[in-house]
Amino acid sequence: AIDEYKPLDATTNPSLILAAAQMPAYQELVDDAVAYGKKLGGQVKKEEQIKNACDKLFVLFGAEILKRIPGRVSTEVDARLSFDKEGMIQRARRLIDLYKEAGIGKDRILIKLSSTWEGIQAGKVLEAEYGIHCNMTLLFSFAQAVACAEAGVTLISPFVGRILDWYVANGDKKTYEPSEDPGVKSVTKIYNYYKKFGYKTIVMGASFRNTGEIKALTGCDYLTISPKLLAELSKEYVKLTPTLSIKEAQACALEKIHLDEKAFRWHHNEDQMAVEKLSDGIRKFAADAIKLERMLK
Repeated sequence: AIDEYKPLDATTNPSLILAAAQMPAYQELVDDAVAYGKKLGGQVKKEEQIKNACDKLFVLFGAEILKRIPGRVSTEVDARLSFDKEGMIQRARRLIDLYKEAGIGKDRILIKLSSTWEGIQAGKVLEAEYGIHCNMTLLFSFAQAVACAEAGVTLISPFVGRILDWYVANGDKKTYEPSEDPGVKSVTKIYNYYKKFGYKTIVMGASFRNTGEIKALTGCDYLTISPKLLAELSKEYVKLTPTLSIKEAQACALEKIHLDEKAFRWHHNEDQMAVEKLSDGIRKFAADAIKLERMLK
């Protein structure tokens, strides 16, 4: 798919890696990761071997992707560390070291962290103290976006489709026009806020359910799009006019806010959708990490 659509960057997550690791085409990478875990093994517990094999597998997939793209690949820190700031920092540095061993510099990597308060603070430390670029994922609330901007992370991945899913499942309205899509509106607000107040953090809309959502966010810094939706877009021949622009963002009526931990937790908690989708996303990624470990075992 990467060879076909030639994206600038690419992203992985535990669910995508789990799916790919079960394909015969990638068996060699799995074997290499297992061999690496065993090689480091010896004196360490089986759990430690599995953890090392998992990290290695993520990096092997990332390295394969980097052969095919000019930009950066995102590699995710274990979702089970989502509430462990120091654990995330340590794991992120470990992944960067593994990439370095593979001859890949940290400028080509984005470390993906859950957008919990702890994850955002881990991102702040990784960026400021270690020069490690972070991609804040599982981002659903405006509070999460504000905290990420204040932390000075490289990039955020605000979700679109998963927000739509929640509103469809929990409300009476089952279909939305792209411009009224709650996920589109969320990313639009975040983009406008970042551009109005001059934050350097890149806004990369993610988790799309249809091409309408993608087209409604034309002009966003980056968008991460699945091969299926890229295929649909490639069949369309329509002129797109950017719906998001820095000029319009600077004219919007948003007010600047500052969030310390208490304010962040309160504002985020006020958004029922974001609370439920963040915890649900962490649980699902954690479950897939466990499945991957079982497979390697």
